[in-house]
Order: sequence, then C-alpha cells, then structure tokens
Amino acid sequence: MMKVFLLGLALLRVDSLMYPAVISPQDPTLLIGSSLTASCSVGADSSLRAEDLYWTLNGRRLPAEAYEVLSATALSVTIPNLNGSQQQSGDNLVCHSKDGGILAGSCLYVGLPPEKPTNISCWSKNLKDLTCKWAPGTEGETYLHTNYTLKYKLRWYGRDNTCQQYHTAGQYSCHIPKDLALFTPYEIWVEASNRLGVAVSEVVMLDIVDVVTTDPHSNVHVSRVGDLEDQLSVRWSAPPALKDFLFQAKYQIQYRVEDSSEWKQVVDNVGNQTSCRLAGLRPGTVYFVQVRCNPFGIYGSKKAGIWSDWSNPTAASTPRNGRAAGVCEPKNGEHNNTLRRELKQFFGWMRKHGSSYGCANLSIKMYDQWRVSLQKSHKTRNQVGPIRR
Repeated sequence: MMKVFLLGLALLRVDSLMYPAVISPQDPTLLIGSSLTASCSVGADSSLRAEDLYWTLNGRRLPAEAYEVLSATALSVTIPNLNGSQQQSGDNLVCHSKDGGILAGSCLYVGLPPEKPTNISCWSKNLKDLTCKWAPGTEGETYLHTNYTLKYKLRWYGRDNTCQQYHTAGQYSCHIPKDLALFTPYEIWVEASNRLGVAVSEVVMLDIVDVVTTDPHSNVHVSRVGDLEDQLSVRWSAPPALKDFLFQAKYQIQYRVEDSSEWKQVVDNVGNQTSCRLAGLRPGTVYFVQVRCNPFGIYGSKKAGIWSDWSNPTAASTPRNGRAAGVCEPKNGEHNNTLRRELKQFFGWMRKHGSSYGCANLSIKMYDQWRVSLQKSHKTRNQVGPIRR
C-alpha cells in the first residue's frame, strides 16, 4: 500500500508540472460520520476544464452524482457519512484528469478521539528499574495512529518525567531503566493522543519496593529420588538479581504429565525453600515441572508481592515399577490398611537393621532407603527364571 501511495505521489509531481492542480482542504482530519466537500482546481492556463476531471477514494472512482462544477477549472466532490480510515496513514482522495493521470492528492484522516488508557500495572526486576504496561481505549486506535506517552514524577515534589523506552514488554509498555528513588511514592500516568485529541489515564501511585518481581527461573533441576518410582526431586536457586537485597520469597510449583495439557499445582506451601519433592506420581512417566517466585517484604514492605512468570518446563521421568502385569492395586477403602502394613514393615526393617539406628535417628532418608530395598525385593520375586524341561 505504501509503495502504491509513493508511486501516486511521484505521478502527482510529474502531472503537476503539466497540469497544476490543488485540492482543498488538504489532508483534513474528520470525525466518523462527518461529511466532506473537497474541490480540485487546475490552473487557468491549463488545457483541462472541470468536465475533464474525476475523483477516486482509495483507488475507487466516486460517482458523478457526487460532483459539482464550481467553475470552468474547478470540480468539487461531496462524500457523506464518512467511515473510519481504512489505514492509519490516511485514506487517499485523488483528483484525476480524464485520461487517468493524477493531478493532485489529499489524505483523509477519519476516526475518533482517543479514549483514556486503563489498567496500568508496573513492576521492578532489581529495585533500580521500572516497567509499566497499560490497555488502550477500545475506540480510536483502530482508525487513527495513536501515540502513547508514559509520564511519572515523585508524588510530593519534582518535575514530570517522560519514559523513553517503549514496547519492551508488549505493544503498550515502557521501561524506565534507572534513576529511581526508593521509599518515596511515584505518580504514574499515560497520555494517549491522536489527530482528534488527547486522553489521560487515571494516576497510579506506587513505591518501587512494593512492586518487585523476578525473571522466570532459568535453573530449575528435576531428578529422580533414587529408585523411588513415585517421586521426583525439584531444585532451583534464589533470584540472582535480588541477592544484594533483604527480602523474603515464596515459591510455587506446578507439573503435568507428558501427554496432558492440564497443570497441577502443588497444594502445600513451599515457602522460601529452594527444593521440593513431588510424591504420589505415576511410575515410568515423563513429567514437566515449572517454578515461579514471589519476592515480598523487600526492605520491610507490607505489600503482597508480584508473582514472576512460570519458568520454562523442565522434564524428568519416574522409574518404572517392578510389579508383574496383572497385579491388582488396592481399592480406595484399603489405603489405610495398606499404610498400616507399610509402617509395620518399615519398623520391622528398622528393628532388623536397628543396631545402629534408633528412634532419634528416624528420617525421610531412612524411609527412602527402606522403600528402595522393598522395591528391589519385589523385582527379585517378580523375575521369571528359565523353564526347565
């Protein structure tokens, strides 16, 4: 479209040397629903006359009934009830000679004033920067190019500042990389402007220490827990960008099996730990795991904090079990009995190997050792030897 328009302008310059013409008004801006009457006038010394002229809008010839001869050298056209511009660069209204040559052109900008931006949200990754995003108004943006300007200032003093780095977190966003103060509220707002007016958002007030988040974790490790067929171990590191600051952190974990799109979130609160064990998983199954972080309490802030995006999925598989095919699993009503039997077997194993163990030494690690030995014994019993003849 731009190439066609530039070509039209080139032809306009060529034809204008032979047939000077002027369109009035030139490049008007109009509200949707308005009517426009434009005139095309050729020079008095031109061989062209009004009856030799016609009009097109975006390449489509306008009907002769819309024309009016104003003089021997001037022809007008009236376009009622204008629709919004088909392109933000403007619609092309062109005056032609009867042989199709372009005599003059004008851009029509038809649209609506901007609506005020909404839903401003901001976050900081390192207490030195700030990124904000917003939602545009529902009308106006479609038809006319709209400029958005994010402005900010210290609440009680200081001058207005204008953000310079736009589109860093999406189309409607801006990044302030430095020179921000802590423990002092900022006022932040967005101005939307186009050819028909200006609209200003509501003012948002915030303190940088209250809107801290982190990048998604890039160092999530998922591994097996020995030969335990129903468990995986998940490990990650605290946010490196906040290592020099006093803060607390909460973490959340979610996981899914390979052939499912449904994520399950770990119900238990992981708190500020940097590791977690997933239990009750299916043996011999590939799982995808994600972690996210909520740093809060930065320098004593009372705000709830902002969750980071989820990390990229990390995959690991649980070991296959050693049970023979056709072995029935206990029914739901038998789980308590199964648990009692397992505890009885575990304490029996403890007594058998208990010369060096005592109640004070009970731990998850010892329970895991017993589970591994139990699974190995199951595998040994389930092996089928060669058939003797």
